[in-house]
Amino acid sequence: MQCLPPAWQDRHRAYHAMFATLHALRDRLTLEEVAHLGAQLPMLVRGFYYDGWDPTGKPLKGRHKAEFLAYIAQYFKDDPTIDAERLARAVFTVLQTRVTAGEIEDSAGRKAAEPPRPRVRGVRAPRTYR
Repeated sequence: MQCLPPAWQDRHRAYHAMFATLHALRDRLTLEEVAHLGAQLPMLVRGFYYDGWDPTGKPLKGRHKAEFLAYIAQYFKDDPTIDAERLARAVFTVLQTRVTAGEIEDSAGRKAAEPPRPRVRGVRAPRTYR
């Protein structure tokens, strides 16, 4: 992911960032939204997205940016240099190239947390991202 610093250009770390961010997003969506977004992801990314998923107790109740970012940061607890917000922004930037604008808007509009505001081909993100 070219939006990440050079230390994160290694494929394994970039995939780990995508994995953590997708799980933070997925676990805050309804079952229907999870399926709609998952259907638009490329096969490899879809595997990350659904890996280990247990829909019991979902969506999570955390509705704040700090909770969303803490969820991502827990995947990197051994790396004190992690900037969860920067990672989330990079992942959302990549997703914008793969997922339709309407699906990003739908997921963003109903998603609990307040991650970075993605822009998809000139479309502004809904209020929950602002």
